[in-house]
Amino acid sequence: MNIHRYEKLWLVAALVLIVGFIATITYGSVGLGIAMIDDEAETVNPEKLNEHEDFGEPGVKQVGENEYEVYVRAWQFGFDPGSVEAGLDPIEVPANSTVTFYITSEDVIHSFSVVGTNINTMAIPGEVSSVTVEFDEPGEYGILCAEYCGAGHHTMEGKIIVHPEDEYAINGTDVETGNDTTDETEA
Repeated sequence: MNIHRYEKLWLVAALVLIVGFIATITYGSVGLGIAMIDDEAETVNPEKLNEHEDFGEPGVKQVGENEYEVYVRAWQFGFDPGSVEAGLDPIEVPANSTVTFYITSEDVIHSFSVVGTNINTMAIPGEVSSVTVEFDEPGEYGILCAEYCGAGHHTMEGKIIVHPEDEYAINGTDVETGNDTTDETEA
C-alpha cells in the first residue's frame, strides 16, 4: 500500500496537534499547581449566620502586620459590609496589605467580583469561599454580583476603599500595627 506524501504530512501534523493539546491540558491542570476545591472547606448554616462567630458581625479584622481578614455576607441584593446604597459601610483596608476575603451567602447563589481586579468567587449558601489579594495602590474598587440572583440583581453592588497606609483607620480609630482590631458593622 502506497500513501501519498501529502497524506503522510497531514497525518503527522494531526498527531502533533493531538500530542500538543494533551500536553497543554496536562500542563494547565498539573503543572501550574492549581488545586480543585475539595470537600474540606468550611461550611456554615446560612439560616443562622447572625449567630456565627465571624459572619454574625461581618467586617474587617486585622490579623497581623499588614494582614487583614474581611468577612462578607451576600444577600439579595447587597453585600454586608460593602453595600453603601443599602446604608452599610464600605469595606476599608490599607494599601500595601494582604487581604483575605471570606464570603458566604444567606439566601441564594451570588458572586463576589471586584471590578478592575481578578477577584471573582462564588458566594454559595452554606459554603465559605476565600480569596487572598494584595492591594498595593490606594483607590476605590466596585463590588458586583456577576451571578443572576433575582429581580434586583442589577442593583447588587458595593465598594472597597483602599486607603494610603498612613491614613488608614478602622471606625475612626488609628490602627497600630500588630493590634487586633475589628470593624463591626450593623447587620
